[in-house]
Amino acid sequence: MSMNNRLSTSISSSSSAFLGQDRHFKIRPQNVFLPPKNPRICKCVATTPTEKTAYMTKVSRNANMAKLQAGYLFPEIARRRAAHMLKYPDAQVISLGIGDTTEPIPEVITSAMAKRSHGLSTIEGYSGYGAEQGEKLLRAAIASTFYANLGIEEDDIFVSDGAKSDISRLQVLFGSGVTMAVQDPSYPAYVDSSVIMGQTGQYQKDFGYGKIEYMKCTPENGFFPDLSTVSRTDVIFFCSPNNPTGSAATRDQLTQLVQFAKENGSIIVYDSAYALYMSDDNPKSIFEIPGGREVAIETSSFSKYAGFTGVRLGWTVVPKELKFSDGFPVAKDFNRIVCTCFNGASNIAQSGGLACLSPEGLEAMQEVIGFYKENTEIIVETFTSLGFNVYGGKNAPYVWVHFPGQSSWEVFGEILEKTHVVTTPGSGFGPGGEGFVRVSAFGHRANVLEACRRFRELYK
Repeated sequence: MSMNNRLSTSISSSSSAFLGQDRHFKIRPQNVFLPPKNPRICKCVATTPTEKTAYMTKVSRNANMAKLQAGYLFPEIARRRAAHMLKYPDAQVISLGIGDTTEPIPEVITSAMAKRSHGLSTIEGYSGYGAEQGEKLLRAAIASTFYANLGIEEDDIFVSDGAKSDISRLQVLFGSGVTMAVQDPSYPAYVDSSVIMGQTGQYQKDFGYGKIEYMKCTPENGFFPDLSTVSRTDVIFFCSPNNPTGSAATRDQLTQLVQFAKENGSIIVYDSAYALYMSDDNPKSIFEIPGGREVAIETSSFSKYAGFTGVRLGWTVVPKELKFSDGFPVAKDFNRIVCTCFNGASNIAQSGGLACLSPEGLEAMQEVIGFYKENTEIIVETFTSLGFNVYGGKNAPYVWVHFPGQSSWEVFGEILEKTHVVTTPGSGFGPGGEGFVRVSAFGHRANVLEACRRFRELYK
């Protein structure tokens, strides 16, 4: 039987057959999503130089947009996946690429959102515009749940429609005149928003964008940059646990980072969107580090904790102690940005966020997180058994697999072509990601097991 014929058979849901009788992973009740055989594809076609358009305005294009390389990473992956599905309409394509959650939101959370939604149809329950900074009860719950005894108060917290949105709002806050540093590799929204704001120079292959300080994070340095070699910048973007490498900074390392920022008068933008996936005894917040409130902003999200990738709810913490060089509080300017650019998160989503932070909601979120962590164990075990150098997986829902001497996009293409599994090329996260592929643990258990079976078949 050919490889493609084998892949078009039904997906097995047996974990014991795959991992042996000694391993038992729970299969959550689910209907495994399989893409339609004939997906509708929307193609964007560029106008060729020989074609003439009927009319053009006299408005110049933002030159910073022209600096951006190709498409944003994840839409580009979606485009290649769609093309693959057209080529193989009968294939069962499994996505372990974009970090989108797959498991249902716990009922204790959705019931709260449903109640709030139905309440909007009553005189007593209706509400219109809310506070741009978020509802008081939710801000207080975030402060007490995630920042107890860290000196963070409810009015330091700004509730939003997600961490990604806040990253761009923070770039608007900083403006085009700042310099920035970023882990290499790292989540591409940090760099792309910096480019759009006009903070960078042109892109150079194998080096990245000019004027950005790429802080190399490699297996050799334990995925924490050698700060003695890092130039001073105004803003430092830092994510822990890291997307895509899955590494988490230790208390000593974050102490070094805070001290580095203080010595250089820099501001850290600390992304803690995966903090609850931490297995090691590492800090879950930058504000656990002495001096953190004087140099750092923290952004986080309910997306990967409660399956809110589509609901959209996150928050950013801007401490009162954080000041610009003239002594003006950063929080006051961020408040102005929020009030100008944003009308506040959905009141329905915020009721869901409040339910997430109830004792029952926290327990339900931990169960979902535990499920994804089991997926991660399966993926790590698979690639390790095949002889690959594998990183991450312990503190984050991502597995960082090394393919030395190979192009990340070529490996991505080979895996997609031969196994019908979507991954993420490491080079999409920065020059330091070349030669790596990120495999996401977000997926139905049966799909993860089947994907791992295909990996074993390809690399045996």
